Amino acid sequence: QVQLVESGGGLVQAGDSLRLSCAASGRTFSIFRVGWFRQVLGKDREFVADINWSGGSTNYADSVKGRFTISRDNAENTVYLQMNSLRPEDTDVYYCAARRLRSAYEYWGQGTQVTVSS
Repeated sequence: QVQLVESGGGLVQAGDSLRLSCAASGRTFSIFRVGWFRQVLGKDREFVADINWSGGSTNYADSVKGRFTISRDNAENTVYLQMNSLRPEDTDVYYCAARRLRSAYEYWGQGTQVTVSS
């Protein structure tokens, strides 16, 4: 099993920045990729960004390209999501997720709320 704990959410104004953290523990050697998703009640979960656990390869949703950056700290088993130029439409609960090779995202954190006021 892999445990994921997110932190770093909060209330900010449009144009501000936030950095979310996702700390992984447990069988981290089995992780292939870690991603960030966002969802509010009643809406579909939306992919935001993901990164290869061994480092390097990243993907971003078009809506966040150029504003968000995903990275990881090998020593701390932590993945970060740096969010700049935040917009009210970025308001959501952000979830960290992990998957093994050839599997869907199966490990999920509890989520952290991000609220951007206009």
